[in-house]
Amino acid sequence: MGIKPPLAARTLKIRVVPYILAAAAVVVALLISSALRPWVGDGVAYILLLAAIAFSAWYCGTGPSIFAVVLAMANALYGFMPPVHAFRILTRADLVTLLVFLFSSTALVIMAEFRRRHYEELRKSQGELESLVQQRTADLDAANQSLRDLSARLLKSQDEERRRIARELHDSVGQLLAALGMNLSEVRLDIERLAKTANALMDSENLVHEMTTEVRTISHLLHPPLLDEAGLCSALRWYGDGFALRSKIKVDLDLPKDFNRLPRESETAIFRVIQECLTNIHRHSESPIARIRLWQRDDHVMVEIEDEGKGIPPEKQIEMASGGTPGVGIRGMRERLRQLGGALEINSSESGTVIVVQLPISETSTPESPVQVSNPSPAAA
Repeated sequence: MGIKPPLAARTLKIRVVPYILAAAAVVVALLISSALRPWVGDGVAYILLLAAIAFSAWYCGTGPSIFAVVLAMANALYGFMPPVHAFRILTRADLVTLLVFLFSSTALVIMAEFRRRHYEELRKSQGELESLVQQRTADLDAANQSLRDLSARLLKSQDEERRRIARELHDSVGQLLAALGMNLSEVRLDIERLAKTANALMDSENLVHEMTTEVRTISHLLHPPLLDEAGLCSALRWYGDGFALRSKIKVDLDLPKDFNRLPRESETAIFRVIQECLTNIHRHSESPIARIRLWQRDDHVMVEIEDEGKGIPPEKQIEMASGGTPGVGIRGMRERLRQLGGALEINSSESGTVIVVQLPISETSTPESPVQVSNPSPAAA
């Protein structure tokens, strides 16, 4: 909390005003003392004048307070002290009283000046402290922005590396394995009369086909070609069919028929989030079914992934709600969505878990041109 400035700093903007206020305080003190003189005597005048000088010293400044002291002394000498006329002879008692009054007034002025200087030092220190806090806050914001930029670059590099590996596997190893399979087929046809050799070659050919399928599966899982070629809905149908075959978990897809293409980063983020959620359902939830719903609301894409499993353990939910460190998969999903301005909400109970994804639709970004690739089978998913 900052220190409130004195009344002079907030209301007395004109240099003459403090002097007027100081003189007014002295006049008010004299008027009151004149009214009270019949009952309390002349002593109350000094007390009221000291109060007026204290007011002037505290709220009007050093100059106006000195002016108030001079004015009070003049009135004490030639105003209210009997006999009331100019150039009278002061008695010893009058002189002592005036000296005490002058000493008290000077002390009040000095105390007020010390207080004013102390306030100025405090205000200066407060300003320096606020500037330092603002500088530290700016440095912290810059550091956080650098971390966010680095995270975005890492995610983008990861996706690009997956695309490159998938393309290399498909173009190099896949082609070599296909050529080797054709050669083995020709050899098998030439030596079918040798049953044992033919059986061994048939087993080898089957192994080659299985290896080709595995390479294609790994390539498609790293980055599905359908995601670039046909869009998000086609890639989700392909991946859902393959996941159901491999995991024996029923995948219920609710996808709109007229769903438009999204920017490549948005489609990749949604596909990776659904992929991670299905993997978690298979590993942890023990659910017999997984429901995926995709729809568009205003300028946002909404995704809901629901299962009927045992849910997230209560202690894990408490840890996540209190700001604890979630799993790597959850951190990755949230980071992907946060980079695109989206959000991830997790609701879990003993009857299952519901994950809701909200991602804004960018109007400036457009999906890249589709890549012409062959349509993979569901088994490759």
